[in-house]
Amino acid sequence: MLEVKDIHTYYGLSHVLFDVSLRIKQGEAVCLLGRNGVGKSTTIKSIVGLTPPRSGKVWFKGRDITGIPTRRMVSLGIRYVPDTRRIFPDLSVKENMEVAASGLKHPGEWTIDKVFELFPVLKKYAGRRGGYLSGGEQQMLAIGRALLGNPELLILDEPTEGLAPLVVYELEEQILKLKQMGMSILLAEQNLKSALKLSDRVYVLEKGQVRYEGTVEDFKQNEEVRSKYLLV
Repeated sequence: MLEVKDIHTYYGLSHVLFDVSLRIKQGEAVCLLGRNGVGKSTTIKSIVGLTPPRSGKVWFKGRDITGIPTRRMVSLGIRYVPDTRRIFPDLSVKENMEVAASGLKHPGEWTIDKVFELFPVLKKYAGRRGGYLSGGEQQMLAIGRALLGNPELLILDEPTEGLAPLVVYELEEQILKLKQMGMSILLAEQNLKSALKLSDRVYVLEKGQVRYEGTVEDFKQNEEVRSKYLLV
C-alpha cells in the first residue's frame, strides 16, 4: 500500500532524514519507534507532503506521491492526525465533524453516526466545544474527523502522548477495532507498550536513519536493539 524508498529530508540546511525506507501492506499496522528527535515525525511529514523529501520516492498504491500537497492526500485515501490534533476549539464536537464531512466530494462508509459508534464519548459530548474536551477526547475527535475522509491509510503521530493510562487503554482498543476492520495504519509512538500492542511490524529510528526493521515478535526478542536505541 505504501512504500517509502531512500528518502532524504532537510529543514533548511539541516539534513534530518538519511536514506529512510519503509513499507506498509494492506491491512497492516506499522510503528515508527525511537527517542525524541530521531526523525519519527519528520518521516511522517515527508510522506504526507509537509516536509517533502529532497531525494527519494514515496509511493501509495503504486502511484508516486512524492511531494504532493498535503491537501490532496485526502482524495488519494490518506488521512493524517498530527500530534497537535488540530481540532477547532470553539466548535462543538459535532460541528468539528460536520466541517470535516462537508468538504468530501464522495462520502463513503464512515459517517458521523459510525464515528459515534466507535467513540461513544464523542456522542455523549456532541454539543461540547472542542476546547473543553480532555486530551483523550480531543484525540478521539481528531481521529474521528480523519475517519470521515474514509481513508485507506490512517497516519497517527504520537496518538497516546500525554494521556492518562486508562484513556490510553481505551484509545488502544478503538485503534485495534480499526485494524480489525482492515484499515492500514502507520503510527509514530514513544509508548512502547502501546506500540507493540497495536503494531504488526516496527521500524526503529536513530539520528534520522532506520536502524532496525522487524516484526513485533522479533523485536520483543531483540534485547540488544531495545537497550541500544530505546533504553528499555
